[in-house]
Amino acid sequence: MGIQEERCPNCARLEARIAELEAELRALKTLLGLDSSNSNQPPSKDPPWKPKSERQKSERSSGGQKGHPGKTLKFSDQPDEIQTLPLTGVCSCGTVWDEVEVTDHLARQVHDLPELRLYITEYQAEVKCCPNCGCRGQAAFPEHVPGQVQYGPRLHAFTTFLNVGHFIPLGRVTQITDALFGASISDGTVALNINLASERLEAFENDLKAGLKQQAVLHADETGTKVNGKLNWFHVACFARGTLYTLHEKRGYAAIEAAGVLTDFRGVVVHDAWNTYFRLPGEHALCNAHLLRELRKLDEHDQQPWAGELRRALQQIYHAQKSGTLTEEQKAAFYTRFDELVLAGLEANPVQEPVPKRRGKPKQLPGRNLALRCQQHRAAMLLFLERADVPFDNNQAERDIRMACVKRKVSGGFRSEAGGEAFCRIRSFISTLQKQGLSVWTGLVDVFRGVLPKLHFSC
Repeated sequence: MGIQEERCPNCARLEARIAELEAELRALKTLLGLDSSNSNQPPSKDPPWKPKSERQKSERSSGGQKGHPGKTLKFSDQPDEIQTLPLTGVCSCGTVWDEVEVTDHLARQVHDLPELRLYITEYQAEVKCCPNCGCRGQAAFPEHVPGQVQYGPRLHAFTTFLNVGHFIPLGRVTQITDALFGASISDGTVALNINLASERLEAFENDLKAGLKQQAVLHADETGTKVNGKLNWFHVACFARGTLYTLHEKRGYAAIEAAGVLTDFRGVVVHDAWNTYFRLPGEHALCNAHLLRELRKLDEHDQQPWAGELRRALQQIYHAQKSGTLTEEQKAAFYTRFDELVLAGLEANPVQEPVPKRRGKPKQLPGRNLALRCQQHRAAMLLFLERADVPFDNNQAERDIRMACVKRKVSGGFRSEAGGEAFCRIRSFISTLQKQGLSVWTGLVDVFRGVLPKLHFSC
């Protein structure tokens, strides 16, 4: 009989500890390798060097393309002021130029701002006394002139445009108006302007919500912000002609329900596979830009070939569809290849067994989680192949929610919940105007005049 070696208990504990530390090291290396090209990390957290782009290089040269109309400063036929420059002095032959008749003019123009100052209009209401009964009568002032002295709708619109449209903090808005117009307004005045605009835009928000519910496809996303020092959440529901921003103290379903759009929506919601969105009653489409980034990370960082192959296959089928050359045979072959590669991903990332004496389910490998998601939500990932109105990615919501991120970085959070809600309503109005090709400036001035522009939400 051979001698059976007894296993040292200390050795077993050391091996288990080494395995645990190796797993922790792999996780830390994975975190160090993440950037905006292979994860959901925003570009602002990337290293100084530019990460790789998913866009394929085209044969076109940089700059304006052939046929592009271009923009340049044009000579105006109706200048506001003409300054004639007289020719004086003496010609080389001795003739005095002042005595010679003008035969032509050469013109040059300078396009500049006029002198900036407040334009003050004084309204004088006539007062009369009846010669028969002595009754005193007075003409009525316009509705927009309620007090003895006030600012007008353009200045109200200007301060709101700076704060909500361009995220300039209240204090700097007052500095700008003082420097440009000599108007020493206070932070409180700017805040009152914002609150007034929000009140008058309530009807717009109701129409916007009704218009969103009528769409076939909507995009959704969310991001964090601070309200009175506490974490709150911006939510966006949008499409090509309208944007709805809402603010809530929670990120989950309660916030979506409070917004009053997606919980009643029966069309397709495009999102980034956050689990809460799957509770919505409509159909789902997943953002494949997120999927491509996750596949790149598994391929290049974790050395999993199935992820690279799936990423390339997904890019090829998308570009074939985008160019209009996709055939039914190619589509069927892609579906088969998709399923094969997902199974390969599950095989490359086996189930992690429970750790003795550790509570809860064992954490699965990122590759397995992604492969399981591809298997479970295959129809939602590939819905863009079946419906022409469903996009490949969620870029519409990504672009719209980015403005909330810019606001957070430029001027921080909000002092109150009411201030955040007012910002969201006005920002929804601004974004919708931009999408419909209307002037934001004219729209804001009309709001303070008490007139709302007519907006259309049918695509």
